[in-house]
Amino acid sequence: MKEMPSHSDDGIEVAYTELSPEALRGVLEAFVLREGTDYGEREYSLQEKVGHVLRQLERGEARIVFDPNTESVQIVRS
Repeated sequence: MKEMPSHSDDGIEVAYTELSPEALRGVLEAFVLREGTDYGEREYSLQEKVGHVLRQLERGEARIVFDPNTESVQIVRS
């Protein structure tokens, strides 16, 4: 059964499992490249940062939200 997107004040939640691998990779890379988080003493590669965010999505610690007003996608903490 296909999971339906849920609506919230933030926008429309999109299950990461509903995105194609290419689309998910694009969303993750765009987020990592723009989020500007300081990872502390160690530098992480783009691949490692993407993996960190993907694991957060898998554990339910983060979610993908589409804002139809701005036609933008965000990853937010759950």
